[in-house]
Amino acid sequence: MSSIAIIDYGMGNLHSIAKALEHVAGRNRVRVSSERDDILAADRVVFPGVGAIRDCMSELQRTGLDEVVMDVARSKPLLGVCLGMQALLDSSEENQGIPCLGIIPGRVQHFTESIGQAATAGRLKIPHMGWNQVQQQGTHPMWRDIRDGSRFYFVHSYYVAPKADTDVAATTPYGIDFASVIARDNVFAVQFHPEKSQHAGLGLLSNFVNWNGES
Repeated sequence: MSSIAIIDYGMGNLHSIAKALEHVAGRNRVRVSSERDDILAADRVVFPGVGAIRDCMSELQRTGLDEVVMDVARSKPLLGVCLGMQALLDSSEENQGIPCLGIIPGRVQHFTESIGQAATAGRLKIPHMGWNQVQQQGTHPMWRDIRDGSRFYFVHSYYVAPKADTDVAATTPYGIDFASVIARDNVFAVQFHPEKSQHAGLGLLSNFVNWNGES
């Protein structure tokens, strides 16, 4: 029976995502852990996160879990969620600029400059919060039985801008069409919260439970 580790570095909505994974995978297969050996022993790993990227990177470095995430990204299926997605890129504009893990080339940018006048006029609020469509780019095993254009739940003020278009697995419209999902090899990462996204979110988590890390 394959196992799933959820990385606990003090900044994720761990209870909600653990319960959602237990719903699709079974309670005995899911473990929340901050221990290197537990995480590396799992067959699949979830890298969640909420809050500020500066605190995220600080805690990852303090605990040594930054090296664990990079090791997992080289070796087994990894699902990044929200801040856990943003931390995978080279750097973020948040907190006056923060170096990140550099697993996926690109930057994390604030919505204000990109959506411009629409934000100033109040037509688009920041943070981007609530349900929005996710438009799949190409095929991927993680999209199995999930209808293109399905709606997922978002809460964020920053978005990822990968250098390579081939790393974009889905986009979402919010003043611009931003990359809401990125994928490369055994890494799949989402800006939305699958654990809060009802049927479509549970479908994505179910696909992760069965994904072998190949695209």
